[in-house]
Amino acid sequence: MGLNDTVSADRTHIAFFGKRNAGKSSLVNAVTDQQMAIVSEVMGTTTDPVYKSMELLPLGPVMIIDTPGYDDEGELGKQRVLRTLQVMNKTDIGILVTDDSTGLTEDDVKICDTLGKKNVPYVVVLNKSDLSGEALSAGNSSAGSTDESVKNAETSLASVSAKPAGIIRVSALKKTNIWELKELIASVKPNVSNRRLVADLIAPSDMLVLVMPQDESAPKGRLILPQVQMIRDIIDEHAMALCVQPEEVKAALESLKQPPKLVITDSQAFKKVAADVPDEVILTSFSILLARYKGYLDSALKGINAIKTLTPDDAVLIAEGCTHHRQCNDIGTVKIPNGLKNKLGFDVKFDTVSGNEFPLELDKYKAVIHCGGCMLNEREISSRIKSAEDQGVPVTNYGILLAWLQGILDRSIRFLNR
Repeated sequence: MGLNDTVSADRTHIAFFGKRNAGKSSLVNAVTDQQMAIVSEVMGTTTDPVYKSMELLPLGPVMIIDTPGYDDEGELGKQRVLRTLQVMNKTDIGILVTDDSTGLTEDDVKICDTLGKKNVPYVVVLNKSDLSGEALSAGNSSAGSTDESVKNAETSLASVSAKPAGIIRVSALKKTNIWELKELIASVKPNVSNRRLVADLIAPSDMLVLVMPQDESAPKGRLILPQVQMIRDIIDEHAMALCVQPEEVKAALESLKQPPKLVITDSQAFKKVAADVPDEVILTSFSILLARYKGYLDSALKGINAIKTLTPDDAVLIAEGCTHHRQCNDIGTVKIPNGLKNKLGFDVKFDTVSGNEFPLELDKYKAVIHCGGCMLNEREISSRIKSAEDQGVPVTNYGILLAWLQGILDRSIRFLNR
């Protein structure tokens, strides 16, 4: 998989925020060196977030996001502002764009403060500097700068929770200081973890068995992302992966001279695989390891307690990070509801959301059941979990729920104690 093939979840998300006509889209086009966004003097030209994958060294693969102005007005404007705020939940590095001739407004300062409170490092860009009365020199940023506009910006941000990584004056129109801006952005270190999917649990030459059903829900001609990511993490550690379908698990184990270090299965095959894997062999699922990798495994384990206490009057939200064509036996809309009905003895009310959609208000739900989150970056999945917890709504995930439904949850998390 090359840089251009890197999935969104594994890219550093760099989002451009600012008021309408601050020049965000022009700046995005200058930074990406292509016409990624439509540019117009008409306020509110950008009506939806625009995404562009590219490479920005030394950060590597990044996702550039151009957002609607956060000062948009009217009913549609409110929806656009909401989408902008949703983008902030997946942002690794924020870029606040403002007009150099007017300086930072009160709304600009609020955006910076919000980014700081969300622990998002950010850069302040004073755009349209070719129109201001102050001369613009190459490489002029807050580091050792004497520009009056930069000093004014620093003063405006004196009270924010976290200071910007840099303040720089640019002209998107004249392409002045664009290279310096890219260098500044690339120097910012995102606040992300160094967790691994499975590599920290294994050693070189270890053998792992990966159980990957290729049923009607599997895409034709390719593997799903968690399977690809797991294989890559294993071979990066110079360990070995034996990939089989559920029907071949027993034969695969018998073919090995010694037991595998770990058996990782698709959650939907948990029960059958558990019956074929000796109890002394560590068994878990892709989804459980993803929850650990994304940093919300502890929360997801606690969330099972809420599932155990559901009543027929309770509502549950099932959330998925991607959109896909649902099959007749879809896990989120069919298998999980049916499994809970069989376990609890009654129907529960379900709502389902997918992709970028995740409700801001969750108080109507007794619990949230989330997918593994392979298509969401760490910051977005963490934001969803925190939003739910702040509202007192527990969260669990597919793999943990299915392990509990099949009576093997304790076994599936045994690896945490080794």
